Amino acid sequence: MSFREKINMNKLPVHIAIIMDGNGRWAVQHRRERIFGHEQGVESVRQVVEAAGGLGIKYLTLYAFSTENWDRPDDEVSALMRIMVQSLNQEGANLLKNNVKLSAIGDFERLGQDVRMKLSETIDLTSASTGLNLILALSYSSRWEITRAAKKLAADIGKGLLTVETVSEKEMEKRLITYGTPDPDLMIRTSGELRISNFLLWQMAYSEFYFTETLWPDFGKEDFYEAIVEFQNRERRFGKTSEQILEK
Repeated sequence: MSFREKINMNKLPVHIAIIMDGNGRWAVQHRRERIFGHEQGVESVRQVVEAAGGLGIKYLTLYAFSTENWDRPDDEVSALMRIMVQSLNQEGANLLKNNVKLSAIGDFERLGQDVRMKLSETIDLTSASTGLNLILALSYSSRWEITRAAKKLAADIGKGLLTVETVSEKEMEKRLITYGTPDPDLMIRTSGELRISNFLLWQMAYSEFYFTETLWPDFGKEDFYEAIVEFQNRERRFGKTSEQILEK
């Protein structure tokens, strides 16, 4: 029996976030340049987007490029940006065909004009789609996002729109770039690394974490389904006891 058949369609996670890790190591294992691994990783993105859309998952956030990734060698960064533009060119029609709505979060001022333009075009192209919400975290880091939100809070206090006493978690959330998107229920990280690398730190306070040794270019639909089955076998208590959960 495949993992797809084991999924309880009544207990699907609403929002899944993925740290797509291991492209470089996959390329090294295959005696190729690191960029070849990134190119192969695009197919895994396609597989996961199709799988999520097919199940009816509402939100899928992919950690495509972190602010820390800007510190990689210039040739690798340039190649990653080229792959991003190529992927948006190639996949725009498929996203539209599959009713996928694209959006993005991150510090876009650091992106090249070609990437910003193609990203904006694809977001506009898919804006009327009503299926899967695909969110690319691009030039993103959670500390950057939280700092940005804190500055907005401070500015609003300075304008008299808030007082220190009225600052709350809700007011903070309103100033995060993810405001309006449900927090991830499940976070998947590939390649065996056991950390979350500055990704959605605020939003993943109660997410379930799933780590797999599989490198991202080898991660396909069955791997995605397996993570969901594992998620469905867990008890989510959100600080309560098991007895309290059962009383609901």
